[in-house]
This record gives sequence, structure tokens and C-alpha cells, in this order.
Amino acid sequence: MGALDTAVRMLARREHSAFELRRKLQQRNFVETDIEQAIEQLGQEGLLSDQRFAEAYIYMRKNKGYGPLRIALELKERGVAEDDFRPCLYANDLDWSAALEAAYAKKYGHRSCDDYQEKARRTRYLQYRGFAYDEINKLFG
Repeated sequence: MGALDTAVRMLARREHSAFELRRKLQQRNFVETDIEQAIEQLGQEGLLSDQRFAEAYIYMRKNKGYGPLRIALELKERGVAEDDFRPCLYANDLDWSAALEAAYAKKYGHRSCDDYQEKARRTRYLQYRGFAYDEINKLFG
């Protein structure tokens, strides 16, 4: 089985970035020229798209309670160019403040936060999840 067939099977399971696909094919010891040809052909046929991967990844991670800063970092680690994911990351239909509130409610419920140390702990948690400090401050009001 060639690099192209293997790549198509991988893409049938889920979207991949070109970087991820290249790395997985290299791990399976395919020749570099075969890998490049497969990736180029898949891109020309519209089967491989970093923009489509980014869109699916953003929605998946947002639904798991992650914020835009963390998602952007993860996409960069997966070799997706900022031009490919930035328009989708800040699209009008994505309400990051609602995602922040949902992540907060899931972790802490409706328990109040009165002391400074607890507020700092919760702020760090939300920053780790990828939400901006300004948005977190708005949440605490």
C-alpha cells in the first residue's frame, strides 16, 4: 500500500493538517518524495485542507471548554498557519464569553468566590484553558 492510499485512509477517519499527515506518513517509513506527492495530490483534489481541519478542530476544542488562546497555540503546534485558522477562530458565530461561562460553571458550579487566593486559583485555571485575562476579569465582575 502506498503513501497516497494510507493518507486517504487516515483522512477518512478524521481531518488532519498537512503537517500531521506528513509526520504520520514519515513514521510509517514512506519515502519523502511519495509523501510530498500524496499531500500535493490530496490538496489539489480538495481532500486535504488546513482551513477545514482548523474549523473542525476549533469547534471540537471549544465544545470541550477550551478558549481561543489555547486553541490557537494547539493549531500552531499542528502546523496550521495563522492565516488559515484566525478567521474561523474569531468568527461571529463563536461566542467565547459564553464558552468561558460554561467552562467556569462546569468546574465551579455556582459556588461563590470570596477570598483572593480562590479567585487567583480560578483565574489561573481559566487562563490555562485558554481564555484571556480581560474576559476572565469581566466574568468575576
